[in-house]
Amino acid sequence: MITNTSLEDFYHRNGASFHGETSKELGHFNVFEAEKLFNKATGERIMPYSRRAYYKISWLRGKSKAEYADKIIDIQKNALLFATPKIPYRWLPEDGNQTGMFCIFTPDFLSPGKSAVLLDELPIFQPGQVPVFQVSETEINEIEYIFRKMQRELDADYQYKYDLLRTLVLELIHYGQKLQPMLAISTAQNASERISSLFIELLERQFPLEPPHQKLGLRTAKDYADRLAVHVNHLNKVLKEVTGSTTTEIISNRIIQEAKILLKQTHWSVSEIAYALGYDAPAHFSKYFKKQTSFTPVAFRS
Repeated sequence: MITNTSLEDFYHRNGASFHGETSKELGHFNVFEAEKLFNKATGERIMPYSRRAYYKISWLRGKSKAEYADKIIDIQKNALLFATPKIPYRWLPEDGNQTGMFCIFTPDFLSPGKSAVLLDELPIFQPGQVPVFQVSETEINEIEYIFRKMQRELDADYQYKYDLLRTLVLELIHYGQKLQPMLAISTAQNASERISSLFIELLERQFPLEPPHQKLGLRTAKDYADRLAVHVNHLNKVLKEVTGSTTTEIISNRIIQEAKILLKQTHWSVSEIAYALGYDAPAHFSKYFKKQTSFTPVAFRS
């Protein structure tokens, strides 16, 4: 199951003190020593599947696994992991000797006052990538130095410390982009069920739509494939095997279902419903709705 994890959820779950800067001008940034945090409710350190509202760069030391929709990456000793809000994953420690550090930051931290889309244009955050990198002891020393410097600067009173912290975050990103991604393990045995389940989770979390100015975020098969970091053809193949329907058919059926609910249970105009469901023109929505139901939206409502 995919959950949504906000900054507040992260701090509450890990029993951490809210520290660092949060504002529209600066965004949010913080850095942690991994062994000092754990799930306050369960006492565990497993990170469940989650769509996080922040980016995360982790230096991992110890045997563990990073599990994505259709792949599992075995971490034997040292790794550098980059996480984006768009791609859910979970991390599972496999022994009690887990150390390392990580930093979290919101999209607007690196580009204050600018579009956060710029961050997603970096190669390391592109959908379909495997953003986990095995690193040597020599590389770990260099990476740890950057993290420790972040920690020192965050606690300092230097007037321009956030400019310096942005530089250090970018240094880690470029460090990772020069490394070779780790090989993913095939998970054919249960990957189809996992991908199908995660797809349905993503689809259902688009609804209900409220208020009228909210617009459907994911509409196409490629939108969902990108979020799950799988190829769109693979997603289609898996869903056809598991459900008997294509990705597009499942999305379309759910959109029509939501359209019926909105027509019967709200006072939204047909134009507002069309906009919320991602149609640029009400006429396109009306034509599609009639094709699927044999009724126009107005006739169905009445």
